[in-house]
Amino acid sequence: MTTEAATVLEADWLETCRKAVHGLRGVLSDHPTSRERVVETGTRGEGGDRTLVIDSAVEDVVFGELERLHAEGLRFCAVSEERGIVDFGSRDVRVVIDPIDGSLNAKRGLPNVAISIAVATGHTMADVQFAYVYDLGPGEEWWARQGAGTWLNGRRLANVPPERRTASGLLELVALESASPRWIAEGLEGLRASVHRIRAIGTIAVSMCQVADARVDGMLTLWGCRAVDVAAAQLIVRESGGHVAFPACDTPLGAPLDLAPHSPVVAARTPEGLADLAMIVRPR
Repeated sequence: MTTEAATVLEADWLETCRKAVHGLRGVLSDHPTSRERVVETGTRGEGGDRTLVIDSAVEDVVFGELERLHAEGLRFCAVSEERGIVDFGSRDVRVVIDPIDGSLNAKRGLPNVAISIAVATGHTMADVQFAYVYDLGPGEEWWARQGAGTWLNGRRLANVPPERRTASGLLELVALESASPRWIAEGLEGLRASVHRIRAIGTIAVSMCQVADARVDGMLTLWGCRAVDVAAAQLIVRESGGHVAFPACDTPLGAPLDLAPHSPVVAARTPEGLADLAMIVRPR
């Protein structure tokens, strides 16, 4: 790790993320109804989706914090769903941001809406060093540091329960995202072969975090996901003792930290569970 990267990691990222959560709360409080939350800016973000006013407003809060850190001498770049890659002096250290993961939930007034922030000292998922996800619905704060474990609402996750399977060997409960009926239809045979029950929460980051505390036995997306959706949550799972893979990439954690949807993602409590889920999304 370079001296520059080490310096960035020494910053108080947990406090920075908490300030961003305060901003998210404020934006949604200022736009309490579905009618207000569906308003678009008229542009598309660098991630390809139409930008909502609430997306832009929360991102402004996050970037205000990043500008403060840069003014203090830190060098990095930001990878954000709306603004794309923004240079703050270095392309080697990356801050990967999804200001609102679960935008459709936010628009419709559904409770699970998250902010996701990851800090990496390289260009792939394997390089993520710090991860933060806050789920506004239940008010749950998940965070992790590489090599130091995962924390949920101030409690370090330890002795996480094992995965649960039915008598016939199916994973008892699995979270499912990218839940378009067309993609579900394409994955239906694999789901029937490996999964007893599914849950669709509506945010990739929150769904994956559930694996970290064994609330679900695994999680998968049925379509390619972007780094902004999953960079933080995948470290949260791994530091809890779980397993993560991006099956379309050359290595399990080789998905790049950019804006393209390179691969579906699977997560599980065990290598066996991971293998079962990877077969469902493996490129055919």
